[in-house]
Amino acid sequence: MKFGILVNEGPYQHQAADTALNFTKAALQKGHEIERVFFYHDGVNNGTRLTTPPQDDRNIVKLWGELAKEHDLDLVVCVAAAQRRGIVDQDEAKRHGKNADNIADGFRISGLGQLIEMGIKSDRLMVFGD
Repeated sequence: MKFGILVNEGPYQHQAADTALNFTKAALQKGHEIERVFFYHDGVNNGTRLTTPPQDDRNIVKLWGELAKEHDLDLVVCVAAAQRRGIVDQDEAKRHGKNADNIADGFRISGLGQLIEMGIKSDRLMVFGD
């Protein structure tokens, strides 16, 4: 089965990001395919490299990046939601006159078309968070 994963909550405000990560890992272990993981609303906060949790806490941004690298996952952060929350890649930073980017390794910024495409190409769309 091919899953699309939609994450709507940030990494430390709600359990949705952890649940989405655990579901994605379990699906991959069972041999399922992940079409894409799309981060929307506050979920875009899963894609900032500036997250610095305490040493005894999980680093969910890093965990997403490692999972993406290991399984060649497409982690997409919604551009509009990201801009509202101060998350930019090099291109967006340049376009908006910012002097730095903060997108985490393994993530990329794109538009809602990627969400629509994911829904079309997936057998099931799993939504985590409101």
